[in-house]
Amino acid sequence: MSTEQSRPARQARPAPGALLLCRAEPESVAPAARLLREDMLLASAGGQWSVLVPEGRPWLGGGEPVDRVLTGWATALAVGAPWPVLALWWDADRAGFTLASGFRRPVGYVWLANGTPAGEDEAMRTFAGRLGLDPVLDMQSLAALTRPDSAADARARMRGLFAVLARAGVSLPVGLAPGEDAESLQAAARDQPHIRLVEWSGWRHALRAELDAVEGRHLGPWLPWVGGPRSLALALAQVAAGLPLTVWGLRRRSGGWAVAGAVLLAHGALGLAYGVTHVPD
Repeated sequence: MSTEQSRPARQARPAPGALLLCRAEPESVAPAARLLREDMLLASAGGQWSVLVPEGRPWLGGGEPVDRVLTGWATALAVGAPWPVLALWWDADRAGFTLASGFRRPVGYVWLANGTPAGEDEAMRTFAGRLGLDPVLDMQSLAALTRPDSAADARARMRGLFAVLARAGVSLPVGLAPGEDAESLQAAARDQPHIRLVEWSGWRHALRAELDAVEGRHLGPWLPWVGGPRSLALALAQVAAGLPLTVWGLRRRSGGWAVAGAVLLAHGALGLAYGVTHVPD
């Protein structure tokens, strides 16, 4: 096949897309999301859930696969926060999710484009347990997603996952459908009421906004134990985790994980500074 003939086929391959679901109100998510250094649209996703719709610059530029970027972002948002983060992603070859929660190892599952399961059953059980899903009804639905089904492609698998998440209170805004590319997802998000843009404005402004959130509400999304005996321990843990993660991400040229490490370092430093300057009398 000539180059001219193969070009349309390459262009027809589905473009990657991704969403980040946070089990928290948008007001709690916004300060933390700003530190990811990626412009995103933020909206409510039903009940206590919020959804972040990224522009997708890291993977659209061809630098990194979408799943690696999303896993790094989810980890950065979830470490030290009192709420879990669910990264959902898809590209021309695969689709899947990663659940990040605190300092625990992220758990995820993958399907090939034709819907073939490519994950471990234990991952689904861990996923259900960490989100507090129904161990019978929801687990039956999740188990079905791990079994071969010639009639279900990757997009159908993701729809099945969202059906389970709906029972946990997730309600995506209209137009945010699995399988859509980043541009289409952004366009759909802009049509939603009460949508907000989360922009990167530099470390100083982002950390200042986070500190204002902590002081204004007493409990920030990244510093849930500020003012208590666990605040300094958490800050030290964030620094200890962030430094090697940043180095690892830079060595592997992984922007998503490098950002995750940098976010942890920044928040650890913020927590230490807050703890030192707000010592109780």
